[in-house]
Amino acid sequence: MKYYFSSIKDYLINLIFPKICVGCQREGTYLCEDCFSLVEVNPFCYCLCEKPQRIIDRGKCKKCQNKFLSGLFSATSWEQKILKKAIHRFKYAPYIKELSLPLAYLIILHFQMIEKSIPADSLLMPVPLSPRKKRERGFNQAEELAKVLAKAWKVPLVSDKLVKIKNTTPQVELKKEERIKNIKGVFSLKNGTDLRGKKIFLIDDVYTTGVTLEECARVLKQAGAKEVWGITIAREVKF
Repeated sequence: MKYYFSSIKDYLINLIFPKICVGCQREGTYLCEDCFSLVEVNPFCYCLCEKPQRIIDRGKCKKCQNKFLSGLFSATSWEQKILKKAIHRFKYAPYIKELSLPLAYLIILHFQMIEKSIPADSLLMPVPLSPRKKRERGFNQAEELAKVLAKAWKVPLVSDKLVKIKNTTPQVELKKEERIKNIKGVFSLKNGTDLRGKKIFLIDDVYTTGVTLEECARVLKQAGAKEVWGITIAREVKF
């Protein structure tokens, strides 16, 4: 029954919002191969800083050593117009879940370019949405990305342990200081979650100020996680 209603929803979305490329308006796909190839994938690793330094063999610079987040992998820069349009269609109405595949593939390409792999004993965790937001959207965009990555990398996906327990003002509407206050204490782990010694990779769409990933990392580290890394499609900084 759930599949039946999901199919009806997908049909109606395709009827009202036909498959048209976000870049060139070509019919039949939401992001055609030609426009996908125009998105520049970042071939380096950078620190968490707002003015990032290129990092070779470690996750962060000396200035960022006290952060809970161990490091960050971002596939692209947010400054690319086609990418912005694709992520916007993915995150906001009409919520095109199908874009999870090409957007996740940008992350896979980034890891190939920097010659990094995810250890098989690691865990992938999506940044959670509040229950209300997930009902409104119909899915968690970070979880959809994580599903593609988990399948491609053959790494376990844990999407039901880290939860968002409060509704918050959208971070995009706030300044950094307001974002920190807005996100404090909104994430929690379900009782009985054992993360001792685990290496966790948090999945999200865009890294802006980093406060959301940092707050998630704080919760996970306090539960015993050994390392917590961030993985995003893009970050709001020019490399």
